[in-house]
Amino acid sequence: MSDIYIHESSYIDEGSQIGKGTKIWHFSHVMPGAKIGERCNLGQNVFIANGVVIGNNVKIQNNVSVYEGVVLEDDVFCGPSMVFTNVKTPRSAFPRNTSDDYNITRVKKGASIGANATIVCGVTIGECAMVAAGAVVTKDVPAYALFAGVPAKQMGWVCACGEVLKIAEAHSSCPRCDRQYDLQNGHLQERVGKGVSQT
Repeated sequence: MSDIYIHESSYIDEGSQIGKGTKIWHFSHVMPGAKIGERCNLGQNVFIANGVVIGNNVKIQNNVSVYEGVVLEDDVFCGPSMVFTNVKTPRSAFPRNTSDDYNITRVKKGASIGANATIVCGVTIGECAMVAAGAVVTKDVPAYALFAGVPAKQMGWVCACGEVLKIAEAHSSCPRCDRQYDLQNGHLQERVGKGVSQT
């Protein structure tokens, strides 16, 4: 455990797995069975439930709870106080407390979720998508899509680097990093070419 940092105020339960280079800050709790990859950063007051799978280089900001049924792939960003749910019809008198009761939520590689956003369980947030602060996501988010509002709707497209794209004649070039994109049948795809690798 010498290659990871865990603040003395945090609780890391036996049976959890934490990759090298990961940092876990004040008052956080990682439950048994959770799997956290390499080079992750968990801010203050972060809760990781049993059975959660987190990839490499994931950044989870302060006051975020990642409940059972949530999968975060590599390079995901979770903004401060954003919320995941894992049961669509919760009842105190009729507990849903087995893995069969939980709806799977998947956040794919490179996606970002803004502060105070809510992700209703059972959705997939696509590769490199961007969910705006305060949004309430109730349906799948396509790769590279920008979603905002309550309920969240698509407002545009974003580059892998996070820059908002302008689509002209089903094509876009990122003004920040020069990645090239094509829009086909409602899906944005990165054009792989010389000097640019697909994310």
